Amino acid sequence: MNLNQILNEAVEKYNRPSFIEDDPISIPHSYTQLQDIEVTAFWTSMLAWGQRKTIINKSKELFGLMDNAPYDFLMNHQETDLKPFENFKHRTFQPTDTLFFIHSLSEYYKQHDSLETAFAEWLDDEDTTTENALIGFHDRFFDFAEAPQRTRKHVATPKRKSTCKKLNMFLRWMVRKDDKGVDFGLWNNIGTHRLLIPLDVHVRRVAHRLGLLSRTQNDFKAVLALTEALREFDPDDPVKYDFALFGIGVMEKHEMM
Repeated sequence: MNLNQILNEAVEKYNRPSFIEDDPISIPHSYTQLQDIEVTAFWTSMLAWGQRKTIINKSKELFGLMDNAPYDFLMNHQETDLKPFENFKHRTFQPTDTLFFIHSLSEYYKQHDSLETAFAEWLDDEDTTTENALIGFHDRFFDFAEAPQRTRKHVATPKRKSTCKKLNMFLRWMVRKDDKGVDFGLWNNIGTHRLLIPLDVHVRRVAHRLGLLSRTQNDFKAVLALTEALREFDPDDPVKYDFALFGIGVMEKHEMM
């Protein structure tokens, strides 16, 4: 079996509705309104480090504080409604970060109907990837005099050579379109061919083993290199192979246990 077959078979195995239940993407899948899906997908992806079960539980806790109506909360909350969030923590994501996220997202949605604009507005016809969208989004998100310096580490940017794994995962969720039922495909102004692979140490390890990536640093250049390698198999939708690299990594983990 050649590499193309291995990757495509793994995509077919994991890109299916049964994948949703145990993955953080299950959180936005519990909502139907566009803005609720956007807010929960974005915030859940920002909290996505550690065990998947913990990420899901902490996300449920967070949105439970918003009565499971996050968009309505962002648009209509009062100052007194913010008190419960002073106790919300997930690893290094502290109450200061939570309160600023609420502020930034609230201010954004007062002017725009969809979070898509915050990314798509930075792209032009010459952009072959979402790099400029990632940079522009980060700068816009923190374009407030009161933005805490410590919170910036929770929203990555290529300017810091970060892999931007969480943002790239969020964009995959919102942009990719197929009939499998996992990714939402709700955004239409960012082409799937521009998406970048959500790269972490596990995906990098699998990519190295399969000969898809030679770069040893876990940085934005590695993201570009791996995505370019995956375009050889599907130039229109290279990030669908995130399912394959993740799935193969999970299988390896269970085989070693």
